[in-house]
Amino acid sequence: MIRAVLFDMDGTLIDTEKYYRVFWPKAMAEFGYHMTDEQVLSMRSLGRPFAPARLKEWFGEELDYYAVRARRTEMMEAQLDVDGIQLKPGAVEILEELRRRGILAAVATATPPERTEKYLGLTGIRPYFSKIISATQVKEGKPSPDIYLYACEQLGLAPEECMAVEDAPNGILAAYRAGLRVVMVPDQTQPTEELQGMLYTNVDRLDDLTRCLD
Repeated sequence: MIRAVLFDMDGTLIDTEKYYRVFWPKAMAEFGYHMTDEQVLSMRSLGRPFAPARLKEWFGEELDYYAVRARRTEMMEAQLDVDGIQLKPGAVEILEELRRRGILAAVATATPPERTEKYLGLTGIRPYFSKIISATQVKEGKPSPDIYLYACEQLGLAPEECMAVEDAPNGILAAYRAGLRVVMVPDQTQPTEELQGMLYTNVDRLDDLTRCLD
């Protein structure tokens, strides 16, 4: 029986992953690097220490990951201030359904806590979540299982009692390695054959998760 559902945030609950796809390359270009779309897609939900290591592997040890990331965040925040933050289809509906059934909802995200709280607050869905878990709270981010294991610990539940909802490969790997049942709601890409083998199922939109809860 599923007692808790743990959601990734960017690209799963809120429609922000597309902005990372725009502003990673723009930030890199300001520092003199060319980042391909394929490289950007592989960075989705990638946490410490893997993200800095991957960029240095691609572009050289001299790359200042934290400076580039700060610039990317600055540009992205400015655009979000103009556009607003949109929820993914079915977000409120599934959160209401979980509340109705007495199933806990939590967030397990690569995004820092302050920004997570801001985004969830602006979209009005913060009150649905009993716990907000950020990869900054654990030793290693996604695709390491740390964040999901820690989230289960914080909820007082075993991994097999929890479902993870993810949109990107690094998050799926993290949840699968932690022993959770994993559902993918594809955002920027569809699941590969390898990822399909890790999934309980994949659904088109968040409120389609209702059929997975039984």
